[in-house]
Amino acid sequence: MCKKLAYLISFVVVLIVADGAPAGLVGHWTFDEGSGTVAAGLSGKGNDGTVMGDATWVAGLMGGSALNFDDSDDIVVIDDDPSLDIEDALTISLWVNTSNVVAPNHMVTKQPSGTAPDNYPGNYEFRVKDNTIQFLHQTSESTDYSLYISTSLITAGQWHHAAVSIVEGGFVEFYLDGVPAGSVAQSGTFGVLNDDSLRIGGRKDNHFFNGMLDDVYIYDRALTPNQIEGLSKGIEPDFSKAEQPSVPDDAVYENTWANLAWTPGDSAVSHNVYFGTNFDDVNQGGEGAFAGNTLSTFQVIGFPGFPAAEGLQPGTTYYWRIDEVNESDPNSPWKGDVWSFSVPPKTAYDPDPADGAEFVDPNAIFTWTGGFAAKLHTVYMGTNFDYVNNAAGGIPLGSTSYSPGTLESEKVYYWRVDEFDPPTTYKGDIWSFTTPDAVGNPQPANGAVDAQILTTLGWTPADTAASSDLYFGADADAVKNATAASPEYIGNKALGSESHDPGELSLGASYHWRVDAVYPDKTVKGLLWSFTAADFIGVDDFESYNDIDPPDPNSNRIFDKWIDGFGTTTNGALVGNDLPPYAEQTVVHGGAQALVYRYDNNLKTSEATLTLVYPRDWTAEGVTKLALWFRGASANAAERMFVALNGNAVVYHDDASATQMTGWNEWVMDLTAFADVDLTNVNTLTVGFATKNSPAAGGTGTMYFDAIRLIR
Repeated sequence: MCKKLAYLISFVVVLIVADGAPAGLVGHWTFDEGSGTVAAGLSGKGNDGTVMGDATWVAGLMGGSALNFDDSDDIVVIDDDPSLDIEDALTISLWVNTSNVVAPNHMVTKQPSGTAPDNYPGNYEFRVKDNTIQFLHQTSESTDYSLYISTSLITAGQWHHAAVSIVEGGFVEFYLDGVPAGSVAQSGTFGVLNDDSLRIGGRKDNHFFNGMLDDVYIYDRALTPNQIEGLSKGIEPDFSKAEQPSVPDDAVYENTWANLAWTPGDSAVSHNVYFGTNFDDVNQGGEGAFAGNTLSTFQVIGFPGFPAAEGLQPGTTYYWRIDEVNESDPNSPWKGDVWSFSVPPKTAYDPDPADGAEFVDPNAIFTWTGGFAAKLHTVYMGTNFDYVNNAAGGIPLGSTSYSPGTLESEKVYYWRVDEFDPPTTYKGDIWSFTTPDAVGNPQPANGAVDAQILTTLGWTPADTAASSDLYFGADADAVKNATAASPEYIGNKALGSESHDPGELSLGASYHWRVDAVYPDKTVKGLLWSFTAADFIGVDDFESYNDIDPPDPNSNRIFDKWIDGFGTTTNGALVGNDLPPYAEQTVVHGGAQALVYRYDNNLKTSEATLTLVYPRDWTAEGVTKLALWFRGASANAAERMFVALNGNAVVYHDDASATQMTGWNEWVMDLTAFADVDLTNVNTLTVGFATKNSPAAGGTGTMYFDAIRLIR
């Protein structure tokens, strides 16, 4: 198993190198002094910093002051302390606002006394360069840095928050606002090589930072993704739970036993272990899931006398949870997260091309992942399902790849791989695919989720077929095996009529369909396609808006549908961008587009209104709530945010400073809160800022909205 740009981004670096790293905060500099030459260390371990050069104290992001560095001689130096000589795990978190995002701009460094190749002294550097976030480290003084670079970009002149984590032998994973921003395989092993000073705002060899820094944290442990997300929202980590499972969550684990280990919570004296094959049982502590209490931070499984005494079974997913216990603490126990791993099956799996793949290259090489402990593999392939299903006596292969030669176009093929682990042969599943010019391009796409409940099926017919036969239903097997006499048969579709309206779908229901290619002399059975209807009714996902200008009849610009205050003196809202792309395409919650919304509440209110075509009945399918995702910024002026239906039924966000909430936040409103509105006939939806119909002195800001929907 394998493992956005934002206006407010926090920097976090996480490294994991060995088990047993101490937990806790070793450095915290808020820069809230506002004057002087001392940046107090607030971690409880001392580590005060000396402010050198002419760094200036300025208004900070987090409510106090920050330090502004001029790229000449400004730097904060923290004398070395054993608490800062970290070898096992490191987390650095800070806020940054810089005008230099191109040249190397060093934020935090720890350097050895010697000189490494290419004049790069230092054990690690945390910097901005080439519009990216970068982390560098060395394994020894005689080697150059390993360099890791984010894929998401950072913009100049704004406060930003981001993250990067390194796991020994794993991946360097970057984050922006708690959201993944790139992952790179690690090329070296992290480890502190020196007892040199820690520097904030520069490097030892006269490389200095240009910009502002605020609220710097250093931990001697690796923070989890959830903790990193919390830091991006100003929430300090909670270390009460067990973390860092030795078998990574959701891993594929190829063995019949395991030694499950974890990093304990800070207050734990002992540990309650839960283990089993049922998520709910493990999550709820159900009967049979409790494996015992232990003083150790590991649990053996898969041997007699231990959980899974019969050994870990192929093709099985296991779940486990560690609750931390301290009888003297009233908050005990601290319930842990449920982790999982899967032992692969004895049969072949993970085929390439994937089951149901379309338009596969006729000269493709076919591969798969061999079954657990398989020694030999036998492949069967053809255009007849029954033949492939019943075939036997094939020639075993020693590798997990197969070249069948050039395949025919406009065909549906089936294939199967049997695995041999002496003395047993494990018959494989039947996989299928099509070659170019066969029936394909299903809409909704095969495997799609969140299909709208009013959706139209569509497809591309086979290249030389005369027509198509369509089958549709809620039972996969029934659709797969249906004939023209079955209730799932919708009918024959002539060329040019490759569409079907199945009517209003049920929220959250799964549907299956099949299109057979009809030729003058035969009918070729098509692949089984499936999709799941959304468990919500979409109001606006912002995906349909385009950059086509009037008078083109296809014009669908976002600011022509969301009517704002452009041209008025009483409405301070402006939505969309002045130039294409008109919809926001960088800061999005889901899909490819979102709504960017600029408000100006200087003696006015800000409102943007959408006139609804569908949905207007907000009682359909039992929906009871309106939900939307929004994103603010700490630099925004604090303003009330509201939603209004039909112009005057108003609900305000509980947080009067919602405009300053960073990251993506979901706002769920009970429809009953919209007073005196006919929910069966909702005509307009308004999103606004300030107190509706009561303009007053206010400020400005930029917001983003996405995924407006009705839910149950």
